[in-house]
Amino acid sequence: MVTIGDVARAAGVSRSTASYALSGKRAISGEVRQRVHEAVRRLGYTPNAGARALATSQTMVIGLLAQFLDDEFAPAMLQYILGVSNAGRELGYDTLLITEADGAAALHRITESRMVDGLVLLNVAHQDERLPVLRAAPQPGALVGLPDDCSGVDVFDLDFEEAGRAMVDHLYRLGHREIILISQPELVVERGGAYVWRLQNAALDQAQRRGIVLHAVFGESRQPAVGRSLNAALDAHPNATGLLINNEAAAAALPMVLHLRGLDVPRDMSVIGRYSDEFTQIFALPYSSIDSAPDRLGRLAVRQLVHRITSEAQREEPHVLRLLAPEFVDRGSSAPPRA
Repeated sequence: MVTIGDVARAAGVSRSTASYALSGKRAISGEVRQRVHEAVRRLGYTPNAGARALATSQTMVIGLLAQFLDDEFAPAMLQYILGVSNAGRELGYDTLLITEADGAAALHRITESRMVDGLVLLNVAHQDERLPVLRAAPQPGALVGLPDDCSGVDVFDLDFEEAGRAMVDHLYRLGHREIILISQPELVVERGGAYVWRLQNAALDQAQRRGIVLHAVFGESRQPAVGRSLNAALDAHPNATGLLINNEAAAAALPMVLHLRGLDVPRDMSVIGRYSDEFTQIFALPYSSIDSAPDRLGRLAVRQLVHRITSEAQREEPHVLRLLAPEFVDRGSSAPPRA
């Protein structure tokens, strides 16, 4: 196992100089620092995390609390996890993924043991039981998702209300007057998934203002149930000419459902989804969409978190609440309804 002493010998400097060159805690000449870093690369040296934590009071680890829930589509959640972990890696931080069902207990254990320098929470509920623990923790925290009470944490999310209004308005301008909204499973709402009702309520209000009939339906998260729920919604509302999809599992299943029903997009049915561009590519979806921006949200949360970790002054600054404006990606899946 390569040690800091091996690095120092290879670079021709003292052990303390090599340590300072890597930590940046003292001024070291550029030439010496370059020799030390070249030795690190050549020898494959990795600093001991425990020793580094004792020396700097930092672990260079971000905790990420997330769960793959049965009533949500796992590939969609994975994109948020990747956004956080990729941003952390670029800033020099490892990511510790915590997936325990009892999130409050896990958060208490992680923060008390000082295993991480800061935390990012996914699967944020409207009244999230983890937040009192996070607010009391010595480490800063950031959320990807909007809770009822945003105090004491930095919060980043998509503006789901504006997304719902934008989806309705797009079809309204094309002349649609009866549409269907497929949301996440009702269990997500019961668990406190506010993003579902934020988009749905805004879409319903906007449809009423525009004189549009909007049928709001809860979908499913897995096959074959998701296919059945899509077919049931289309059977129940045969005069609908547009579909809004706030459910990634339903979006992935929709091409086959429409094909089997003999419906062409956009000739027979206009479709707008809410998911990321990467999700579109993975499932080869031909539908226009509001970008859910999981990568961007993860990066924003991590950058703000690292800023608080590395700056004592920033820890006292007011916390951030940022809702990303929805971006519409046109893939040609909407058109005026057939006469």
